[in-house]
Amino acid sequence: MTAEQPLPDGTRVALHRDVRTYEGGSVLMGGEPLRVLRVKAKVSDRLMGRSIKVNDALSRALAGRLIDAGLASSVTNTLPEASLTDVTVVVPVKDRSDELDRALTALTSGVAVVVVDDGSDDPSAIARVAAQHGARLVALPINQGPAAARNAGLRAVTTPFVAFADSDVAVAPESLALLLRHFTDERVAVAAPRVVGHEGSNWITRYEAACSSLDLGPEPALVKPGGRVAWVPSACFIARVSALEAGFDEQLRSGEDVDLMWRLAEKWRIRYDPSVHALHEHRDELRPWLARKKFYGTSAAPLAARHGSAVAPAVLTPWLGAVSVLLLIQRKWSIAVLSVLLAVTGYRASRLVEAEAATRTRIGIRLAFRLLTGSATQMSALLVRHWWPVAVLAACFSWRARRALLLAAVTDGLTDYRRTAPNLDPLRFLAARRLDDLAYGTGVWTGALTQSSPHALLPRVTGFRSMRYRRQYRH
Repeated sequence: MTAEQPLPDGTRVALHRDVRTYEGGSVLMGGEPLRVLRVKAKVSDRLMGRSIKVNDALSRALAGRLIDAGLASSVTNTLPEASLTDVTVVVPVKDRSDELDRALTALTSGVAVVVVDDGSDDPSAIARVAAQHGARLVALPINQGPAAARNAGLRAVTTPFVAFADSDVAVAPESLALLLRHFTDERVAVAAPRVVGHEGSNWITRYEAACSSLDLGPEPALVKPGGRVAWVPSACFIARVSALEAGFDEQLRSGEDVDLMWRLAEKWRIRYDPSVHALHEHRDELRPWLARKKFYGTSAAPLAARHGSAVAPAVLTPWLGAVSVLLLIQRKWSIAVLSVLLAVTGYRASRLVEAEAATRTRIGIRLAFRLLTGSATQMSALLVRHWWPVAVLAACFSWRARRALLLAAVTDGLTDYRRTAPNLDPLRFLAARRLDDLAYGTGVWTGALTQSSPHALLPRVTGFRSMRYRRQYRH
């Protein structure tokens, strides 16, 4: 890995929207996993309007600390400009010449492109489209899978950076140029855009436009296992060639992008930048759409074999576990016990914060609320997604299980409906959401049975001191 380079003067770093500030910016709370950070008053003075401009050693140190803590990100257009001559775009494709033509048209002629034909049934059509756009063609004699195809393209790259873009993704040169700015920081190995989709005319494409598995949301992030954004898809990203080493694991037909990101995250930074967009063509027919969701789910078991509990669908501390149990058993006394548990948890956590009494109280309340919503969110996701076969079986014999499953299905869907604001009515959105989860969960169980391993289905349990809550792994 290259030596660390400081943020250049003129760079602006902005706090993430979920970060709360107290005592004039001296105490900050946010991120995922949730953390509280205290900075000295003379340093916090540099934090004006939830952002800081790097112009000296003090502001540079504060900006770097906030980025490392996952509480802030650099504003892309304030980073130094980069040259597109430093990047080559690799586009793997199999039998989708029309999509390839649209992808290469978006790139125009200003970027070097390598098209990898992964054993197409009609290789002449792929060769013709590549030639029309002046792209270099690497033809594989048989289909070897997306990981092998990308590695073949990577071997043909001579520039210091490589961009991977699927044949059903359109990304403009201007977007690539913005992503390249992140590599001013020589610790960055990957920079990825937000992958958004055409809204289309039917309910599937409208749902995907709001809740695509490839769309990781509107907030920037430092990507790492257990973080708010745990991975970025290989549908589109730019990487430092020197960081990729062996590249993608060719034994993986699905989840190869997750595996690569988690290996890179051990030594490098990975930036997710939703201010930059790439456009993805979603599947618009029910059977192929569900098959793709199931296919994504099958990656969980092989990833669990390689990365252990990083794939866990939930992370439970004893506190989170206790809250989850109280929510599930639905006894009359559950609310009283739950209230006491949340109060004790919030108080104990707030005592660890160096702050004024009023600030500690506010933080304690916030932490207790986060514990409650985190437990409810994780348990709902488990019931309707990863554990749905068990939940449905239990619902056949228990009215409490039926009520819990119904409540989880409705609240999970409505929460996402409010969060994503799709161009779709609530009823069809809920139906699409549940079909998405059923297909993905089926894939997880299929992979677990194939691998004869339950690890992809089991939550990770941590100690009492951990206040972590993480969003479930979703590919």
